Amino acid sequence: KIADYNPDGDTDIIDRAYIYSARVHEGQVRLSGEPYLSHPLEVAAILAEMRMDMESIAAALLHDVIEDTPATREDIESMFGPGVARIVSGVTKLSAIPFGSKTAQQAESLRKMILAMADDIRVVLIKLADRIHNMRTLKYHRNPDKQAAIAQETLDIYAPIAARLGIFWMKYELEDIAFYYTQREEYERIVALVNKAKDEKEAYIREVNEKLNAKMQEMGLECEIKGRYKQHYSIYQKMVSQNLEFNEIYDRSEERRVGKECRSR
Repeated sequence: KIADYNPDGDTDIIDRAYIYSARVHEGQVRLSGEPYLSHPLEVAAILAEMRMDMESIAAALLHDVIEDTPATREDIESMFGPGVARIVSGVTKLSAIPFGSKTAQQAESLRKMILAMADDIRVVLIKLADRIHNMRTLKYHRNPDKQAAIAQETLDIYAPIAARLGIFWMKYELEDIAFYYTQREEYERIVALVNKAKDEKEAYIREVNEKLNAKMQEMGLECEIKGRYKQHYSIYQKMVSQNLEFNEIYDRSEERRVGKECRSR
């Protein structure tokens, strides 16, 4: 993945971080039964998809070593330099913040605290990637109350931070997975409604796409038009906040969204 966007990048630090992480996490396993190393590897892969720099990806491979192994910040600094050590230490400090169930005001204070504590934005990006992978594997928590608590924390703290940073794919994924674990019946109801209307909406998107493309070509503008379904959690939020039926919120949002996704290049 790194070679795709940075073919000349020096990946030696990443090779060494991977080997070191494998050594210090040896014997540790995830709830899924996989070696613990699978987690930092997935977090690093997410950052590679985001085209992050070498220090960030190395730090992602090492992000849990201070918290979960005998490794110290001094060890990390001596082997990987002060930049990586600072990022890993920052992630460790964020992991120590007690969350739990919070009011909206408390959640906002925690979000501000996280952003203020991270003197390097890469710390927050690793923490978000860490949460993405943890949410993707939340099914391995067998305790429904624990699943719901982690999911609610994600809705209260992490999804809004992703939105604030403009990383909307993270926001949407975090919200949809958290929605499933906090309000499963509502989630499944929205999914069923979306699937029922899917064929009709796909035809609608194609029709609008063709009309907009024709208009752009007529005006001599090269553009890319994308249409997509609203996220399940976003649909649910608008239905509740605006007291709308599914068909009302879905039809309105889809038309606006197709227009917003047209970008002139």
